[in-house]
Order: sequence, then C-alpha cells, then structure tokens
Amino acid sequence: MIRIRKTIALCLLAVLGSASAASLAAELPAGTVIDKDNLDKIKSDTFDGHTIASLLTEKLEWQIRNTGLKIPLGHAKPVQLDPKYLEATRKNAGKAQFDEKTREVTGWEAGIPFPQVSQNDPFAGDKLIWNFYYASPEGDVINNKVTFLMISGDKGLESTQDWVFQRYYMKGRLSGDKPVLGDGSVLSKTLFAATAPEDIRGLGTFTIRYDSPKLEDSWAYIKSARRTRRLSGGAWMDPVGGLDVLNDDIYVWNARPSWYPKIRLVGKRWILAISDAKLGYTPSKKGTPDEWKTVDLKNAPYWNPVQTWQPREVWVIEGTPPGEHPYGKKVVYMDVNYPRVYMGEAYDKKGEFWKFINFHMTPSTGEDGTKYSSSIQGDIIDFKARHASIYLFRGYKLNEAKIKEADMNYSALESIAK
Repeated sequence: MIRIRKTIALCLLAVLGSASAASLAAELPAGTVIDKDNLDKIKSDTFDGHTIASLLTEKLEWQIRNTGLKIPLGHAKPVQLDPKYLEATRKNAGKAQFDEKTREVTGWEAGIPFPQVSQNDPFAGDKLIWNFYYASPEGDVINNKVTFLMISGDKGLESTQDWVFQRYYMKGRLSGDKPVLGDGSVLSKTLFAATAPEDIRGLGTFTIRYDSPKLEDSWAYIKSARRTRRLSGGAWMDPVGGLDVLNDDIYVWNARPSWYPKIRLVGKRWILAISDAKLGYTPSKKGTPDEWKTVDLKNAPYWNPVQTWQPREVWVIEGTPPGEHPYGKKVVYMDVNYPRVYMGEAYDKKGEFWKFINFHMTPSTGEDGTKYSSSIQGDIIDFKARHASIYLFRGYKLNEAKIKEADMNYSALESIAK
C-alpha cells in the first residue's frame, strides 16, 4: 500500500512539474532574436505554435551555439502560386510516369509532375525531388546579376566577384502559348559566367541540359587560349571557378534525380527558413560592409545572414551521390506546399558535416506578370575550410522578353570575356 501511494505521489509530482513547465513556456513575439545567449532559455517557448526546439535543425542549432548565428523570427506569409502554375499542374495530372527500375520520369510537360506524394511510397524521395527538378517555380527565363562575396571565417571579406546567371527553360513554361519549345529533348540552357574582376572575366560555363538521363553538354571559356572548350559529362558535380560551390549546389540541388543512386524521404517537419528575404545590395554604401547589408561582415565568422526567418513545413530528403561525387551525402529541406528547397547540408565520405547551403527566398513577379519564388541570396559555407561564398543579387529579371533562345549559346562566354 505504501509503495502504491509513493507511486501515485511521484506521478502527481511529474504531472504538476510538466504543468508548471508548460505554464512558464511563452509564445514569442515576432522580432525575437534567437542567439547563443538565450537559446537554452527559450527552447521550450513557441512561435506560431511551434516550440523553438522543434523548429531548429541540428545544424542550425550548432551554428547558433558555435558560429554566432542569430535568427530573428518573423511570421510566414502564405505561399501564393500563380494560377497558370496551378492550371498546368491540373491539366497535366497523371501524364508524368515514374519508372521504378530506372527511377526516370517520362511524359512531363509542365506543372508539378506528382502533386500528391504519400510518405509511405518507397519512392517518395525520388518523386519529391523530381517535383523540384521540374517544377520549382522560378521563371521561364532567368537573368540575374550576381555578386559573390569570398569570405574567410578568420579574416573576413577577401574579395568580390561579379557573375551573370541566365537560364532559359525549354519545358515547363508558363509564359507564352506553349509549355514546350522545340522537340522536348532539351530541358534548359544555362549561362553562368564571371564578368568582373578583369582577371576572371569570361570564366564560367554554358550548359545544355537534356530531358533524359543523357549527361549535360557543357563548355568553359579558357582565357589562356581565348576560346571555349567542351567539358566532360561529369561537370555537373565539379566546382564552379574558385568558389566554394559545386555545380550541383546551384539551387541547393542541381542534378537530375536519377544521377543520384539513392534518394530517400527522411520525413516531414517544421523548420525556420528564410522565405521572405530582403535584397541585400546597397550601392550607395559601396566600399563599406553596409554595401551588403544582409551579411554580417562586421563580426566573425563574417558570413552569417542578416535576414528574418519564418516557420515553414518541409520535406526532409536525403540523397546519396555517385562515388565520384565530392560529397558522401546531401540532405535538403523542401517546402511541402510548393517545390522549393530552402537549405541543404553536405557531408563528406566519412559522414562528417562539411557544407551548409542556405538559399534566401522571396516572392517575385516576372515581367509578364507571372508570380514566382526567387532565391535572391545564397550562403554556401565550407566549415572544413572555414570559408564561404555568399552570392547576392544586384538585380534580377524574370521572363525578360528580350532574351531569346538563340542568344543562349557557348559563344556568349567569349563575348563576355572580350
């Protein structure tokens, strides 16, 4: 009898303790900044109904504790998808077919190929990445002026490089009368080239991406020879110039899904992500740290973002690259409401954390009025090298009518270099 009473008493104390802890937890207001000084105090508090502990990924929490990352909280805005995007998804429902043996997709033209993916599907990870690969809403024609900040975690800003990123989609188009241009064999054409400083002007690649397992055709400009050279088919996993970026890190994930031997869905959860980013370029402050106001260039390690973070529900997806790939594993976090990837983690062959890739998203509108979601800043941080390449847009245009398919060719690299 005494033991029973003791057990009851202990249970009551546990319940009272839990109730007391719950009563001490608070709903934090927007504008609250999570940092290493208050993290342990507020982990049980909530924001938009989610505990801070549940919103932080392991690597975000690690950065807060070890690299001085600060996360200001903001309320998430509803995702607004363009009616043309939704109509393309509805119109093409069921056309895309997934082959379980090859893990390839056929029959897709526009919209989300697999709008309903069950977590119980053994190929859920593959299908979700195919949704991202085909239907990430970013525009039919992208023309971005980009500056990369080369940052040492010990010394700060080392240099800046100006690049141009242009991508012309041949399939999945929402502007114009046709979702597919040409015979459907080409998915996109991409020009990614440096424009300054002079010693790297023209460095970069022009890539034709096919809508098949066929490897991409890529060309690079060789300054010493003053001509372009065709690259091997494995260029999709190579570093970009002298940046801390692989071609496969563009948009966090830039490979055809079937090129990864294995993709699996880890699960679904809520995280903090930058989904309402502000443009960081301030030309009036040129030559000072405030020129790039969305990067903390004043405090070590000098690469932390200065943006507001919002709660977002995401799919957590793990990809195993081919053996010749520099990474042993990549984990990405993709919004459940539309196929955009907010952030990723790259691990080496030993399974050790190597890079953090964080893309800053913001609602955007093309010149034709079509609504999209654009990444206007990206943090690619190499924690092994204590070095980062941060890209920021100086300007970006979507669906720019003056850019034609005929303009997208490898001779554009030579034109930039001249």
